[in-house]
Amino acid sequence: MNSINSRLKFLNVIVLIGLSVAAYAKPAKVPGIVVDYLPASTKTFIGSPSICVLPNGDYIASHDYFGPASTEHTQALTAVFKSSDSGKSWKKIAEIQGQFWSNLFVHQGGLYLMGTWKHHGNLIIRRSLDGGVSWTVPIDQRHGLLREGEYHTAPMPMVIHNGRIWRAIENAKSESKKWGLRYSAMVISAPLKADLLNAESWVTTNFLPHNPDYLDGKFGGWIEGNAVVTPKGTLVDFLRVATSQKGEELAAIVSISDDGLTASFDQSSGFINFVGGAKKFSIRYDSISSRYWTICNLITPEFATMDAGSVRNTLVIKSSSDLKNWTIHKVLLHHPDVLKHGFQYIDWQFDGRDILYLSRTAFDDQYQGADNFHNANFLTFHRIKNYKKLCSKSIKSLDFKKMPGSEKKE
Repeated sequence: MNSINSRLKFLNVIVLIGLSVAAYAKPAKVPGIVVDYLPASTKTFIGSPSICVLPNGDYIASHDYFGPASTEHTQALTAVFKSSDSGKSWKKIAEIQGQFWSNLFVHQGGLYLMGTWKHHGNLIIRRSLDGGVSWTVPIDQRHGLLREGEYHTAPMPMVIHNGRIWRAIENAKSESKKWGLRYSAMVISAPLKADLLNAESWVTTNFLPHNPDYLDGKFGGWIEGNAVVTPKGTLVDFLRVATSQKGEELAAIVSISDDGLTASFDQSSGFINFVGGAKKFSIRYDSISSRYWTICNLITPEFATMDAGSVRNTLVIKSSSDLKNWTIHKVLLHHPDVLKHGFQYIDWQFDGRDILYLSRTAFDDQYQGADNFHNANFLTFHRIKNYKKLCSKSIKSLDFKKMPGSEKKE
């Protein structure tokens, strides 16, 4: 009996050692360069990545904080970072109280940050003249308080067109408080030489609310629109679309009048099939390749029965010459798990021959990893070298084992 008990104790020790080793095994390396990190235990998560390049070559990045322990619903917080070595290292240079869902951009010699002051808050804009260290405060309509009310957006591109600077946003004031249903598409614009901090400089279109009859009753809403100039020289709001159809990914194209006052939508032609359309994406035009580019999430066949908006484990780059027919050129990042891994809300910029991008990344860490695929614990920086070479390439087969970030935790 004593011999048996001794063997059982020995086996229990071996099992415990094995569990201990497994629990503290080194996690897979986070792809890219880590700009910021928050463990899931903080109950605060990294959101709204944005990036821009200053005239002196420095990179500026930002993100906000969301989650149950954050202040997103009262007075949101945004962090700003700088890299002076082409993204190899980053330093936090500012924290801004009262800034959420915001994009960085450079205009007329100033650095700007445009978004809301909290979750579904006023639409605001700030300016920095020292590279992002100090910022104006939107105390009134002459100093950056553009519109009072309930607004929704994300780090979306600015576009120059017809002597004006344009941006898509969503009006979130509605009788319905449900996600998707409350959002109305709209665009705001100002003259190029106007004072962008002055609310009177900006005009807005009408806003187009959710229509329950669209897509045969499967329309779940549109958000996070892109202001884009079409090949015909007209402006459109190119939006992410939610549907109740599993695995279906669509985008919506809303027409904007030349004077910036009228938004209109034709449901018979306005919805298009669009890989990545169920998640946030940003579109920019490249005059050198004469193509529109975006970085978005692809749904692989094994996850086709899931809600399309929740599949964010595969990141691809694609382009189009006409905004309707898109070529997927390359898988950038992939992880086989969709529950606690995500590369999402990509913001990106052209930088000479390269494309720079930031990812809200949910990934393994030294603890228990991300809270889930959506509630990211990392902000990561990435570079696509000589992106124009991708024009001649398209994906015919997907070999995810060779993709950065595809490593499984051993």
